[in-house]
Amino acid sequence: MTRFVDVPTMSRLVQAVGVTQLIGELADAIEHDFVRWAEFDKSARVASHSSIGVIELMPVSNAERYAFKYVNGHPANTAQGLYTVMAFGVLAEVETGYPLLLSELTIATALRTCATSLMAARALARKGARRMALIGNGAQSEFQALAFHSQLGIDEIAVFDVDPRATDKLIRNLAVYPALKITRAASVADAVRGADIVTTVTADKALATILTPDMIEPGMHINAVGGDCPGKTELHADVLRAARVFVEYEPQTRIEGDIQQLPVSFPVTDLWRVLAGTQTGRENDAQVTVFDSVGFALEDYSTLRYVLAQCEARGLGVEVELVPGADDPKDLFRHTRSGASGAVRRVA
Repeated sequence: MTRFVDVPTMSRLVQAVGVTQLIGELADAIEHDFVRWAEFDKSARVASHSSIGVIELMPVSNAERYAFKYVNGHPANTAQGLYTVMAFGVLAEVETGYPLLLSELTIATALRTCATSLMAARALARKGARRMALIGNGAQSEFQALAFHSQLGIDEIAVFDVDPRATDKLIRNLAVYPALKITRAASVADAVRGADIVTTVTADKALATILTPDMIEPGMHINAVGGDCPGKTELHADVLRAARVFVEYEPQTRIEGDIQQLPVSFPVTDLWRVLAGTQTGRENDAQVTVFDSVGFALEDYSTLRYVLAQCEARGLGVEVELVPGADDPKDLFRHTRSGASGAVRRVA
């Protein structure tokens, strides 16, 4: 049987663990797997692009487990009452190929994205960072804000979005965290002024320049999340040239990240090497660091194994017969006859 975790189950899991605790635990799980980088069979995601969006498959495996995620990115979806990003994923055992978990990953992707941002900032941002600018106040924004507030000590966030309704939504959702001061900025430049950390998480599929060199101050850490497919950027190329840039999986980031604007000779540093202690991260307090985050399959692997372990421990989800029973593994045809359908067993 395969455990199935749908949206209501994922919501119950988040509430049971607590959203801020879950973000911290997920960041630890992702870091644990990044440090074991060499153990994984990795590849850039397979993408099907159109003029209005992208649909992707993201696979990764090690000797024990295989994982993949189906995910889309369609910025115009919100005009139709649909989410920009939706996802689901599978975790299977390598020994038999048997699927252990089929899970929603729309909510979980938002959690793993902010957890990855947190993981990078713990390694790269200046110590004692307290102020963050959050550019783009859509579906990912609250998760980013909570990750940095609850786990890194950010207590003031300046927020900006070209859509004032998105900022209204963010402020409303975060009102239950009174220790976090949120300031509505009049522009991107206004928001980033004096920030220790700048997070860009915009959605338009365009070669945008959300951050320009005149906005960058010494010592900033830039968490560039929104530039995540060919033809989609957020940073002016000169911002990158003046900074030290860190990436998840270079072959993928060269195609999809903000560094797609630069020649392949432009030097970048693998984040996993910093986490493993084989490369330095920030070299001094005045250095500008950029995490050119595009999202990598290993983060989804970590998320799926975390979700499976938590759901097993808490009795959440249902077990479904995703693969036919094998009373006689040479007789598949019997499942075409009446009475051969499997059952669903609820575990929560």
